[in-house]
Amino acid sequence: MPIPTEPVGSLPRPATLQAAIKDYDDGKITFEQLSREQDAAAADSIKRGEATGEPIISDGEQRISSFATYPLADTLAGTGLAENLAGDGQFFAIFDDGHHRQLPRLTKGPFRYKHYAVEFLEKARAMTSRPLKQAVIAPSMLMLLYPLDGELSGYSREQFHAGLIDEAEKDIRTCFAAGAERVSVDFTEGRLALKNDPRNPWTGRNMLQTFVDLNNRLFARFTPGERVNIGVHTCPGGDCDSVHSAEVDYADMLPSLFKMNAGYFLIQLASEQNKERIYKIIGENIRRDADGVKQVAFIGVINPLNPRVETAQEVADDLVLAAKYIPKDQLGSTDDCGFSPFSIDVKPKHGSPDVARDIAFEKITSRVAGTKIAAEKLGVS
Repeated sequence: MPIPTEPVGSLPRPATLQAAIKDYDDGKITFEQLSREQDAAAADSIKRGEATGEPIISDGEQRISSFATYPLADTLAGTGLAENLAGDGQFFAIFDDGHHRQLPRLTKGPFRYKHYAVEFLEKARAMTSRPLKQAVIAPSMLMLLYPLDGELSGYSREQFHAGLIDEAEKDIRTCFAAGAERVSVDFTEGRLALKNDPRNPWTGRNMLQTFVDLNNRLFARFTPGERVNIGVHTCPGGDCDSVHSAEVDYADMLPSLFKMNAGYFLIQLASEQNKERIYKIIGENIRRDADGVKQVAFIGVINPLNPRVETAQEVADDLVLAAKYIPKDQLGSTDDCGFSPFSIDVKPKHGSPDVARDIAFEKITSRVAGTKIAAEKLGVS
């Protein structure tokens, strides 16, 4: 398909899996029992993903606690927290519906991942012969594990950052070594960094440039040929059908986003009020030479927070309009966000996680079909 398309990553976990996670946290079942539920959900995700016609698939992140915490703990509740971490860290985000998600807190050095994304990718690889992608967390998110002010005794902020980049590089390289076609780096904290929420102190620290610089330290570890297949995902959050930073103007954030030397970008757009304005901003800032790699913008054409299934024609119309501003050879399509970035998500607007799961595959099918229609209309098929 000349216009590339791919998912961001996560799918809603079945209600049975979410119940099993709670039972594991409560000590009612063993990890082996939980793993069987995860395996079943991952296998179903892959099978149904293949049926959509998606050219590159994933396991829907059925085995991980969340996009942000998979390296740190076994579950979202903090069961099996990694060494040198405590559970009482700062909020990652406070969502518009009032709920929040919290990060652990680094208590001392050194910092090491407990889990690497390759652990989940290898299990998915055994379930399909189709091309696979893997989402990983950005070092800019995990830098929030360190106290905002002062330094830990015997473990400086720079020591932490250096160790964090080493771990993030390992996370990506091991995925490629295990057969991943693409690896995308979750960067939802980028837009949130401009919100300046008084309830959430780190958002008032003007950290966007710090985030970009830290992530570029990671990308500098990879050649241009490698970075072609390393992406960055941005969105205003997506959890329990709510967001955390949609009011932040993309005009203030996107120029910084494209300063990261990644090969492609997965950008929430389907739920934006004025999409054409944002397409224009993307076209003005996307680079044909980002330290040796041509950047590609995968625009969001599917809204995972809305139960209504977009038609293939609506998807095609968005892409054709975007092509007025974004060069056709730098244009792709994606979903606005993962469908459930956190493992426990009841999907209230959908009625249940199982209903949301069915809808997700319908939406993906529309994205794939609509992208083909757009490619034909734009003469790149």
